[in-house]
Amino acid sequence: MTASTNSSPRKIIHIDMDAFYASVEQRDFPDLRGKPLVVGGDPNGRGVVAAASYEVREFGVRSAMSCYEARKRCPEVIFVRPRFEVYRAVSNDIRTIMHSLTPYVEPLSLDEAYLDVTGLQVHQGSATLMANWLRAQILEHTGLTASAGVSFNKMLAKIASDINKPNGIAVITPTDADAFISTLPIERFHGIGKATAQRLHSMGVNNGADLRRMPAAVLVQEFGKRGQFYHDIAHGRDERAVKSERTYKSVGSETTFADNLNDDDKLRIQIYEQNADAFNQMQKKQLIAYTITLKVKYADFTQITRSHTLSTAFDSAKSAHYWLDKLFSDIPRQLPIRLVGVTFSSLTPATELLPQLSLFE
Repeated sequence: MTASTNSSPRKIIHIDMDAFYASVEQRDFPDLRGKPLVVGGDPNGRGVVAAASYEVREFGVRSAMSCYEARKRCPEVIFVRPRFEVYRAVSNDIRTIMHSLTPYVEPLSLDEAYLDVTGLQVHQGSATLMANWLRAQILEHTGLTASAGVSFNKMLAKIASDINKPNGIAVITPTDADAFISTLPIERFHGIGKATAQRLHSMGVNNGADLRRMPAAVLVQEFGKRGQFYHDIAHGRDERAVKSERTYKSVGSETTFADNLNDDDKLRIQIYEQNADAFNQMQKKQLIAYTITLKVKYADFTQITRSHTLSTAFDSAKSAHYWLDKLFSDIPRQLPIRLVGVTFSSLTPATELLPQLSLFE
């Protein structure tokens, strides 16, 4: 489902929760408030930062950094293990608040989403007032703060939500857009990653004004179809609709071991655990799958996948064990293994296959 469009500018809100996982922990455990906190893995092993409180960000600690590096930068940091079931529950509460405003909600993750509020007459028809209402409702119902970006397309709304974090709001109007984009560093454009930014820098493109001066043909020649997108966003054009129904291409689960494993029995146990988790996620989304993929990453960080597709859908987590065993036996075993993962794909909504609805009762 997508929002309808008309000749007038769209009104898009991007809501981004502030240090979501860490903020939930500080909310639920008062002793953690005001302290440098990392939600993540083992700092003495291969743990990775899933979320960092604002207190620890002052030391340069960021998501996806190793927990070892986080402790090096801030020796006083407190580590807690993630509680994803709690985060999902809070996220569902936030989605409910969003849907009470508009059906056009596109979740990007547990802690952020786009909303298309074009044409809504509530709150005087002001997207800014709607965004502030959302932030107030989220705070009242969850005890957590959110930042908001308001603009006429998704790219600018997402960039705006980061301007006055935490617990802030920024608005980019059609009148302001050109001047704002002109001075925006190329790294701040949503959809331009580090590697692309480096290539653009080598072409003399450092900000939005530089990008706007690049002919579309040159960008397409350099980056393919993405080049046209870069040309469009430099001119403030982003016609992507807010999609309120997510199409899942795959559902999976993986784990990295504290120590590399070489024991087949232990590896199979871990594979079965990831399989059970992936199948459980698939059930919650009311999907069924025809393809299963086993992923293995070796001690030297090389990885390999093996897949099998059935003519009928997997009817239980246990029904996948036979095929996982066969795929595992097909995996080369010269090196110890540091990660295993299981992914289901070739997905179909369970509601389209009435005889199999009993799988989810």
